[in-house]
Amino acid sequence: MLDRLVPPPDGIAFPAGMTCTLVAAPDGLRLRLAFLPAREQGKGTVFVLQGRAEFIEKYGEVFAELHARGFAVATLDWRGQGGSERQLRNPRKGHVEDFDDYLLDLDTLVAEAEKQGMPKPFGVLAHSTGACIALMAAGRGETRFRRMVMTAPLTGIAGLKFPGAARVLARTLTSLGLATFFVPGGNNQSVSEKPFEGNVLTSDPDRFATAHRWLEVEPSLAIGDPTIGWTDAAFDAMADFQEEDFGRENRAPILMLLAGADQVVDTAASEALARRMREASAVILPGAQHEILMENDSIRMRFWAAFDAFMRLEVEVEP
Repeated sequence: MLDRLVPPPDGIAFPAGMTCTLVAAPDGLRLRLAFLPAREQGKGTVFVLQGRAEFIEKYGEVFAELHARGFAVATLDWRGQGGSERQLRNPRKGHVEDFDDYLLDLDTLVAEAEKQGMPKPFGVLAHSTGACIALMAAGRGETRFRRMVMTAPLTGIAGLKFPGAARVLARTLTSLGLATFFVPGGNNQSVSEKPFEGNVLTSDPDRFATAHRWLEVEPSLAIGDPTIGWTDAAFDAMADFQEEDFGRENRAPILMLLAGADQVVDTAASEALARRMREASAVILPGAQHEILMENDSIRMRFWAAFDAFMRLEVEVEP
């Protein structure tokens, strides 16, 4: 675990005033949280919820961009990754038993933000697995967040020809006591430690390299592939999104920004969910790979234009 932020390896500093702390979740697992005060009053706080195998430092550029827009920032490393506590002897295994455990992490982050007096209203910027967790919360009637922006949410897995069979296999292997094993073919290497060529995350070599250099400086931030148990839990969470009435209890407007060239999550599944879900809409960014926030400047410019038009926390009346 880490109770500090790792200095950027390329000399790009975090915005001044960003702090880091370890806080125990309700089940006792220690989580690394970080907070950044706002530059101005009245804008509110954006909760940045990362994807699987990511870490707080990777979003340094995004924090600076939110800060420049006047927002405060609250963020965390999910349990089992980044600088938060791991649950298995091999710290490189990306594991969780139930995605509901991630909701404990989210509750911990919100409670600590309120304790530290982070300004309201609250909004969300969530990516991939982080967006999956935010969707779970929204589907259960979450009321703490005014608006949510989600990039490439994990609502389905791209290129999976027989998702039903894959789910049955994950459940069967879990029931046989193999939950803590890597998925078949998985290993300790982080996706950010692999070569840029052929990666399915971003077309931007510089942003890909920055994440790689952070792991060179602090290898303990990295995790490898998911476990069978994590995959089983993910299938359970995604199955809920397929229910026709999912999202009926949602109260917050949601904008899903989807990657047109995504090879990680199923863009069509997110489009379909946005059509069914109350208060949700979706926009596809053509040519974008999975990590929209780590993409090239042209794609990121389109993202921020959509974000700025949608994330108007300060102009609405507090409920």
